[in-house]
Amino acid sequence: YPSELLMQKITEDNQIPVHLHVSVSLEYVAGLKGRALVEFFHSNIAEVENEELRHLMWSSVLFYKTPSVEVMACVLLSTKAIYFLLDDSFIHADEHQSDFWNKENSDCENSSFHLSCCFVLKLNDLQSVNVGLFDQYFRITGHSADHIVACLTRDSYNTHTFIQQLMAVLSLLARTPSPEPVDKDFYSEFGSKNTGKMENYELIHSSRVKFVYPNEEEIGDLAFLVAEKMDGLTNLPSLNILLYVLAFQVNHFEGSAQNTSSLQPKTLILTSSDLFLFDEDYISYPLPEFAKEPPKRDKYQLADGRRIRDLDRILMGYQTYPQALTFVFDDVQNQDLMQNLTLDHFGE
Repeated sequence: YPSELLMQKITEDNQIPVHLHVSVSLEYVAGLKGRALVEFFHSNIAEVENEELRHLMWSSVLFYKTPSVEVMACVLLSTKAIYFLLDDSFIHADEHQSDFWNKENSDCENSSFHLSCCFVLKLNDLQSVNVGLFDQYFRITGHSADHIVACLTRDSYNTHTFIQQLMAVLSLLARTPSPEPVDKDFYSEFGSKNTGKMENYELIHSSRVKFVYPNEEEIGDLAFLVAEKMDGLTNLPSLNILLYVLAFQVNHFEGSAQNTSSLQPKTLILTSSDLFLFDEDYISYPLPEFAKEPPKRDKYQLADGRRIRDLDRILMGYQTYPQALTFVFDDVQNQDLMQNLTLDHFGE
């Protein structure tokens, strides 16, 4: 340790997605290669001497305590913990975080000193991993609200690779075995089904960490929700969700010193007749066991919806991944699209 193969792999993975901006301190980390990156991990991040760095990934992350603040992070997986190296600006992005982050170093205002904060989730504290629809994101859950993080990879390959590496590292943990299951009789097996709760596919790892995958019912529920938003215009049995992808909506600001654009995270859903944009809550569902009340907002909130038959043309950018697409719809007055449910329909 470290092997040549590992150093080559983490060097290849150490690339910030081109469409996301990060602080100078994280840019410094992204510039490290091979052995320098491993040495940086051991001298600045690792908590114990004998842990090994196994995987590196750049991803947007969300914390359970601050569900509206998406921040870029360098995610480092070792044989002891998962480390989230975060942009320092995240600490100041939300006033409700004062009890969440220890601001011991907040007096470092020297402009030549760039601070990153590191959130640590020890593997021994890990309880479950929930994989999102079509492997677009995953949520890691520990034993309290402070230990719930969602990684919005927006990439099934990155999600799959991280989960595989995490399972391999968890296999090295020496945990006490689970107690032997009690033999269930016929009546307790079939008579106490909780019909109000949707059962997902669960894989219990040898380390007793649960890996929970979505089942077909989630797609069915999503199709039902989409049909509901379409105001009953479509026959539900014929409604098929063709595409579900976590994307960004580009809001362009003109007239400023330099034309700038901001990226708003959205869930894009394509059916055989419509194109939808949803604001999705990636961190609160499914509810963690300690949650006392349901989240303040629904899992899916409709942001926009258009009929495919009103689509006039699609403009494609020539840049490499990620591709920018502009959907141009016919601007027809009084078209029967979904209205914003918060507006007064009888007003102007």
